[in-house]
Amino acid sequence: MSRAFLVVMDSVGIGGAPDADRFFNGTTPDTGANTLGHIALACAAGRADTDRAGPLHLPNLDRLGLGAAMELASGLAPPPGLGAAPQGLWGAATEVSNGKDTPSGHWELAGVPVPWDWHHFPDTQPAFPPDLSARIAALAGTDGILGDCHASGTEIIARLGGEHIRTGWPICYTSADSVFQIAAHEKHFGLDRLLDLCRRAAPILHAMRVGRVIARPFVGTVEGGFTRTANRHDYAIAPPSPTLCDWAQADGRRVHAVGKIGDIFSMRGIDDLAKGDDAALMGHLARLVDTAEDGSLTFANLVEFDSLYGHRRDVAGYARALERFDAGIGPIIAALRPGDMMLLTADHGNDPTWTGTDHTRERVPVLVAGLGAGALGHLAFVDVAATIAAHLGLTRRGPGRVVA
Repeated sequence: MSRAFLVVMDSVGIGGAPDADRFFNGTTPDTGANTLGHIALACAAGRADTDRAGPLHLPNLDRLGLGAAMELASGLAPPPGLGAAPQGLWGAATEVSNGKDTPSGHWELAGVPVPWDWHHFPDTQPAFPPDLSARIAALAGTDGILGDCHASGTEIIARLGGEHIRTGWPICYTSADSVFQIAAHEKHFGLDRLLDLCRRAAPILHAMRVGRVIARPFVGTVEGGFTRTANRHDYAIAPPSPTLCDWAQADGRRVHAVGKIGDIFSMRGIDDLAKGDDAALMGHLARLVDTAEDGSLTFANLVEFDSLYGHRRDVAGYARALERFDAGIGPIIAALRPGDMMLLTADHGNDPTWTGTDHTRERVPVLVAGLGAGALGHLAFVDVAATIAAHLGLTRRGPGRVVA
């Protein structure tokens, strides 16, 4: 029985979204954003040579059709390093959900477009309604909250970490995404206390159509600086209807989650979860290619492209992450069994050359290993779920069309 591996390269967009003019970073529309293309151009021009050098080197992804998918999506001729003749199935997918965030992208890839508009907090200070701030403080057992604004996570803990330790108040902030983030010191506030606070706050925010409450624990001192830890946890609103994961589980198939997938889908339709940094997640993915059961679905998210480099507008760091991923995915693809499908895609963009610090509205690549070669053309996000469901022979296949 065939197996399927759905791998999301978080934020590796390829430009060309037809509605990019409706999405903004600050006052700048996302028109023209192209995460992969602009990184490749910067590398070719020698502007991304920190701890790496030369054109972007992605032989395994490009061999599947990454450069061709980017040209299809955006019209940008492949820069140096992205010109291989495709040996896999390749195409470009366009999102319809009214968002450029993690839940919207992943849910739609799993067959469920978001049927509502997310709530976003205004870029003002304070950013949150006073009654919401008061409820969060009451849940935390404090007299107030810190932050109450749009902010970068690393910047706000550097700025307010000392006051947080002194007062005990949680640091609450948001971004252009539909999120409510709470940062707290693992020792002085307590990791378990932070997770419990976010868990209890989540229903309040979800009722407002805020997509995620995110626990952002950190460690360190005022003198030595503060560092976020790997103990982040997302409390996401549940998908509004059954997803690819539920379809597979309903047919008695095992569903393995790697990375943020458990958080994004509220563990619905998922049998087991493996977490860690991206290096560890690649190890988990390799293990599952070796051990996953016949007929199973493995759904993985590699997040550090987005979290460590996209939001921080670090072009060289993003390029290094792409090259590390490419080097790691080659042996994993080679280990696929006959009849397996591995589909690599993304959930949105996060162009590190763009203004602002938030996601960018872009098309995403669809690269399929294990099923021959050919052009898939333009796809909808939901076609990913329909195609995987058909490959696995699932009873339900959702609203998309089967393309491979």
